[in-house]
Amino acid sequence: MKLALLVNEGPYQHQAADSALQFVKAAVAKGHEIFRVFFYHDGVNNGTRFAVPPQDDRNITVEWSKLAEEHKIDLVVCIAAAQRRGILDENEAKRQGKSGDNIAPGFRISGLGQLIEAGIQAERLVVFGD
Repeated sequence: MKLALLVNEGPYQHQAADSALQFVKAAVAKGHEIFRVFFYHDGVNNGTRFAVPPQDDRNITVEWSKLAEEHKIDLVVCIAAAQRRGILDENEAKRQGKSGDNIAPGFRISGLGQLIEAGIQAERLVVFGD
């Protein structure tokens, strides 16, 4: 089955991001295809490489990055939600006159059209968080 996910919550404020991560791992292990994971609202905070959780806690962003690399999963961060929360890739940082970017490896910034495409291409769109 071809699946797409929408993650609306940040990595540490709510269980939704961790649940989405575990869902993707389980789906891939069962042979399902993950078309795209789209991060929206506070979910874009999953894509910052500047988060430093305590050493005894899981690093959800690093886990997403590893999963994307190992299984070629498309991790898309909503551009409007990301800009509001100070998450920028190299191109957006230059365009906005900022001194650096903070997007984590494996993530990319794009618009809501990527969510619409995911909903069309996938057999199921699974939503995590409000």
